[in-house]
Amino acid sequence: QVQLVESGGGLVQAGGSLRLSCAASGLTVSSYAMGWFRQAPGKEREFVAAVSWNGDNTYYSDSVEGRFTISRDNAKDTIYLQMSSLKPDDQAVYYCSWNVRTVFGEFVGEDNWGKGTLVTVSS
Repeated sequence: QVQLVESGGGLVQAGGSLRLSCAASGLTVSSYAMGWFRQAPGKEREFVAAVSWNGDNTYYSDSVEGRFTISRDNAKDTIYLQMSSLKPDDQAVYYCSWNVRTVFGEFVGEDNWGKGTLVTVSS
C-alpha cells in the first residue's frame, strides 16, 4: 500500500522560506515522476511542481516558478520542495503525489493523497 507522509510545514512570514519533505513507502519512488500539489481553503487542489524519475527535469506552475525548487533523493524515497520568497497566496495544505504526468495538458498525480502539511504565510 502506497503511503505518502508530508512534513515541514509551519508558520512563516512573507518573504521567508520553508523546506517541505515527502517520505514515500509502498512504491519504488525511483520509477515515477513525483510532484507537489496544494489546496487553499475554498479552492481546488492545484499543481505546484514536478520532478522526473531521475531528477533531470523539473516543472513548475507559473505562480511558483523562480521561487520554489523541487528535488528528490531516490535512495531515501523522499522528495523535497524548497520554498523561498513566500507570499500569503502560497498559504495552503501541500501534498505530494506519485506518477505525476500530464493529462490533456494538466499535471495530475495518483489519487492517493497523504494528510498533507500546512503552510501558513503571515503578511
